[in-house]
Amino acid sequence: MGALIKKHKEHKAEESTNLNSNDLFVLILCNDDHNTFEFVMETLITVCKHEKEQAEQCAMITHYKGKCDIKLGEFEQLLTIKRILIDKGLTAIVEKM
Repeated sequence: MGALIKKHKEHKAEESTNLNSNDLFVLILCNDDHNTFEFVMETLITVCKHEKEQAEQCAMITHYKGKCDIKLGEFEQLLTIKRILIDKGLTAIVEKM
């Protein structure tokens, strides 16, 4: 167990040193089988400040393609939004562009 914790800490340290203030990241919404289109759209409008049409398009793309880029930005900003989405029951990831 100690080795696993050490490896996690090393990965976190590596992750933070690899981040450059000029790096752009993308927040990706992943498809699931338990949230309705309406709920996903409402969440994107509330949390990500999407317009209704944008939220609808993102929900449809996520449903049919399995995932959709929903926001670009800096790592910390997107990580905060990702945590909110996850707290609301959605699945999201942040990736470096």
